[in-house]
Amino acid sequence: MTATSTAVVDAPPLFARHLARLEAEAEILPDHPEETPESTLRALWAAAAGHPLSVTAAAAVPLAPLTEEGERLLGALVERRVAGSPLGHLTGRQSFMGVELLAGPEALVPRVETEILGRTALDLVRSTDGSLVVDLCTGAGNLAAAVAVAAPQVTLHAADLSTSAVGLARANMVFTGVADRVTLSDGDLFDALPADLEGSVDVLICNPPYISSARVGEMAAEISEHEPRMAFDGGSLGLSIVSRLVQEAPDWLRPGGWLCFEIGLGQGAYWQKRIPRFPGWEVVEPVEDDEGNIRVITARRT
Repeated sequence: MTATSTAVVDAPPLFARHLARLEAEAEILPDHPEETPESTLRALWAAAAGHPLSVTAAAAVPLAPLTEEGERLLGALVERRVAGSPLGHLTGRQSFMGVELLAGPEALVPRVETEILGRTALDLVRSTDGSLVVDLCTGAGNLAAAVAVAAPQVTLHAADLSTSAVGLARANMVFTGVADRVTLSDGDLFDALPADLEGSVDVLICNPPYISSARVGEMAAEISEHEPRMAFDGGSLGLSIVSRLVQEAPDWLRPGGWLCFEIGLGQGAYWQKRIPRFPGWEVVEPVEDDEGNIRVITARRT
């Protein structure tokens, strides 16, 4: 066994046995950098003990005692993780921007990379004293919940085409204690919003599908076989949803309001050039990740 931290030394033999299995057989995808064999096992252990936690939260607490039934459940969870089930589906939890959330197959399991979009949105809310925020393609509601928790003065409207995703998002608003400030609806982009919001939104957030249809089937099985395709599939070139977003958003933003949305690797230069050709935009700014890749675009309405 290769210990990933000194905490493993004092762990029960059962932990060491399952850890060796995960180290040898579990495939951990790079879009979940918070997951390691040890942190994965700690999260599964917490679930088996009846106290489910995200992988981030589970890494910070001691291992709880397991009953015989808990040990059997842990073994089954490890088997499912090795077989490719997403960890968030097995634990029912995921951390996003420091907020503990519910997770499940109804929506995309929130990614650490999307925290760039969340931080950007919060910066815009704070810099503009914005109080009305819209989150389209909300999925599990992670962006809406994180913004609502961090900015108590904000009122949010969040929507998604998937009714099952909206159900999970609604549960997350209750779980995080912000349900009184977040209104959820299902529908196709702006069609899901109340008409009286038109022209009054301060900050519009969106994590749209941006993977080309052909590439969705080529993604890792953990994604393509377990997570909802509509959360990834952005059309033949991966650009169709974002094109609609950029074209329609000015009608919903107040003058000077901001749109911010996530994009795929390699799409930044295209959108920097393309957005100014749509009417209604006066400032287009990229936001880069730590490696210098443009992952978020912000645009201000004229």
